[in-house]
Amino acid sequence: MKKGFQIIILVLIFVLGIQVNNVNGQTYCNPLNLSYQLTSDSPTRPDIADPTIVLYKDNYFLFATNAGGYWYSGDLLSWKFVTASNLPFEKLAPTAFVIGDWIYFCTSLSNKIFRSKDPVNGSWEVYNSNSILLAQISDFTVFVDTDGRVFCYYGCSNHDGLMARELDPKNRLEPTGVPVVCQKLNPLKKNLQKLKSNPAKPVNNSVKGSWMNKYNGKYYYQCAELNSELNSYGDAVYVSDKPLGPFTFAANNPFSFKPDGFLSGAGNGSTFTDKYGNWWHIGTMSAPKNQKSRTSFGLFPTGFDKDGNLFTKTDFGDYPIIMPASNYPNISMLNPEWALLSDNIAADASSSSPSNPVTSAFDENIGTYWSAKTGKKGEWLMADLGSVCTVNAFQLNFAESKSQIIGSDSIFAYQYLVEYSTDKKNWTKLNDKTFNTEYGTNPYEALKIPVQARYLKITNYQVPIGTFAISGFRIFGLGTGRKPKKVTEFRAIRDYRNPQIVKMSWKKQANTTGYNIRYGTDKDKLHHSYQVYKDTRLNIHCPDKNRIYWFQMDAFNENGVTPGKPILSK
Repeated sequence: MKKGFQIIILVLIFVLGIQVNNVNGQTYCNPLNLSYQLTSDSPTRPDIADPTIVLYKDNYFLFATNAGGYWYSGDLLSWKFVTASNLPFEKLAPTAFVIGDWIYFCTSLSNKIFRSKDPVNGSWEVYNSNSILLAQISDFTVFVDTDGRVFCYYGCSNHDGLMARELDPKNRLEPTGVPVVCQKLNPLKKNLQKLKSNPAKPVNNSVKGSWMNKYNGKYYYQCAELNSELNSYGDAVYVSDKPLGPFTFAANNPFSFKPDGFLSGAGNGSTFTDKYGNWWHIGTMSAPKNQKSRTSFGLFPTGFDKDGNLFTKTDFGDYPIIMPASNYPNISMLNPEWALLSDNIAADASSSSPSNPVTSAFDENIGTYWSAKTGKKGEWLMADLGSVCTVNAFQLNFAESKSQIIGSDSIFAYQYLVEYSTDKKNWTKLNDKTFNTEYGTNPYEALKIPVQARYLKITNYQVPIGTFAISGFRIFGLGTGRKPKKVTEFRAIRDYRNPQIVKMSWKKQANTTGYNIRYGTDKDKLHHSYQVYKDTRLNIHCPDKNRIYWFQMDAFNENGVTPGKPILSK
């Protein structure tokens, strides 16, 4: 009895520990809030892409296209920006890797390889000033195997296959032997052509986001594949027992994809393990439904199921996510279960641009935004949750509108004050950033102590450029009502004209904000997801027309999520 009681106590401590981490703010929310270096010569944030994260000497380093520098973090939560004058940031698709005591950096179509033992302070040296291979290829990745061998992967396409070349770590990472065609075919692509034999020289084909990981003796080659219908990237994975293939197209592809929501994408990125052995995937994200917005990055829990399938958790991927401080393989439990309270709510503002109404700050689309008429101090935006709710966190997504420079002596940072109230008369300070000096466009704040509030208001003190504009004032917590009812009836039927398409339909039910549709090849492997708000019909493209897919529809509202029951498609 005493031993059993001790076990119960330990379990309670573990569960409460997770809750304490939440209360202390150990959560984050996509898109990541990264600091940027802006000047009066370049006052707007660039479009960033191709993120690569590597762990080196207890810090994570994030490199990306168009960043003008790179970031590092000790916990994947807060990031510091670093510049290095000798690195070629004007080149595209950087990659980084670690060999021994050094971290290495190189980019597409650049003949130089750099390395550093002190990347925190931006100190880099040229390791190879004239790389024979890297000057000719783009969107490649360099992979260091567990036995010390080094490989470069590039030229990924259905036309020529995946090209690979071994590099010599003892000779400035110069290529050895001849290029190898690692057979890799995506059965979804049209007009597949026979793979060419090994060419005599490297071939520069169109490739996006090459990446390689090794897990339990298997090699997982990843690359970005464009969904032209949604104009966003997902990442596909091909698996092999050998570093040079042949590679098999995984049945659960794309393994990382977020087709809708506040923002979409989750592709064109990289996969890595943290200090505790947890797996993560970082991808490029943008506005859904082909709308324009600055690209940003999303960080998603990732893992391998019992059969070795690589998968990424993107359902509710733009809601708060727990950042574990230990090894935590059950990534389905990394949701703090805070609901979105701010979807299509009533709101008010000090002023509004005619083409950017206040409703655009609460329509759950980063591609639209509200804008005040000016960028002057005192402009404000107020959210009305409709009733007093428990507020656990909020996220601000600033937009660029009329991007003229405010003044030569301006601090390039957003400065603002967030307050809350239960009656719209008495206001309490919630988050004071009136002296902020770092430029970040997507600040997220998890409250150490949740508050009871109906109204939240943000007041402008300074904008770095243009007018005071917000594409999403997102508020998370729990309402006081009931969760939606369980969805008991919906249809998932194959399209007889194209068996890779599953047509879904269901009845809209009361007290429901939206539906999270999860699906996969097994009822215990619902690794894919699609989030729907107002629609009651949806076509989902499944990778393999010869497989049967399971579907589960979870209903959600401001009070939480009600899981559905998985069914087989017909």
